[in-house]
Amino acid sequence: MIETEHGKFELIKEYKEALEIQTFNDKYVNYLNRYKYIVGDYSADMLRLKGFSTKNYKTIPDYLMESCVPSAPYFVLKRIKK
Repeated sequence: MIETEHGKFELIKEYKEALEIQTFNDKYVNYLNRYKYIVGDYSADMLRLKGFSTKNYKTIPDYLMESCVPSAPYFVLKRIKK
């Protein structure tokens, strides 16, 4: 379990030690509260966050393949209910 300023999460997958809690907290926007899954990836040394719901979380591998730089560090978090 990962505790952040924005809630508790389960780390589903991490590639190349991408998850940095302080950077995640700094980049997080309240709009992401509506999503159960959060994907973070680094493009040009900047963290990008994208939310996925329970309806479309199975598209996360497609997102990583199509929208992220190949071999870029990334992580997938699942929100744990309060």
